Amino acid sequence: MKKIISLVLSLLLVFTFACGTNTAKTENVAETSAESNSPKTLVMCTNAEFEPYEYYEGTQIKGIDIDIINTIGKMKGFNVEIMDIAFDATIPAVINGKADFAMSGMTVTEDRLQNVDFTHPYQTAIQSVIVPKDGAIKSIADMKGKQIGVVEGYTGDMFATVEFGNEFIVRYPKTTDGFQALVSNRIDCYVMDDQVAKALVAGNDNFVILDSAYAIEEYAIAVKKGNSEVLNMLNSAIDEMKASGELQKIIKKYID
Repeated sequence: MKKIISLVLSLLLVFTFACGTNTAKTENVAETSAESNSPKTLVMCTNAEFEPYEYYEGTQIKGIDIDIINTIGKMKGFNVEIMDIAFDATIPAVINGKADFAMSGMTVTEDRLQNVDFTHPYQTAIQSVIVPKDGAIKSIADMKGKQIGVVEGYTGDMFATVEFGNEFIVRYPKTTDGFQALVSNRIDCYVMDDQVAKALVAGNDNFVILDSAYAIEEYAIAVKKGNSEVLNMLNSAIDEMKASGELQKIIKKYID
């Protein structure tokens, strides 16, 4: 009789242990399934000093690039976390894996292509020169030998350094810093993206933009070399937005 009771108790223990193990596995599967259904988050680094592409409105970052990437996130099923850093730190952040991509009114250049891959371009932009209205600089040629303000790491910095020489280039960390230097006569001119230049001189009759464009360039999104999954996904979304007219609609919201 004792043997029978012991056998029954042993079977009950085995059954109870087996049920407990199966229940735990089911909960884990459910948790894993719930996690897999959540949209993943991709980190985008930018420099929110480049109106109308990215800029602060109160505590929120807004602009063309922000609207474009949020639209892409909805199309492709991911959330966007925006990391605001210095412009010349954006590509290193992508290379080091701190960000999944960089989007900051960034021009595709041969130098940058050595370090990152770029998506299809989403905007064609112009580099312009801001000068005092009654100053000596009336054309691009007049910039030779003058103190030229640029934002460090921007394409204006790259182009002007090559064309006029490093000794004539004065670099600033922010677009507003460079413009204040121009206002206070510490530099003779300021090279900047055309739309940003227009925003800077708006309402200030003492400064004008030269009629001649300094450079024409294309903006794209920088992705870590070899990250074909993110690159192809972004390219697909950009192409779809171009075809549907959504891309131009976003740009027109900020640029007439």
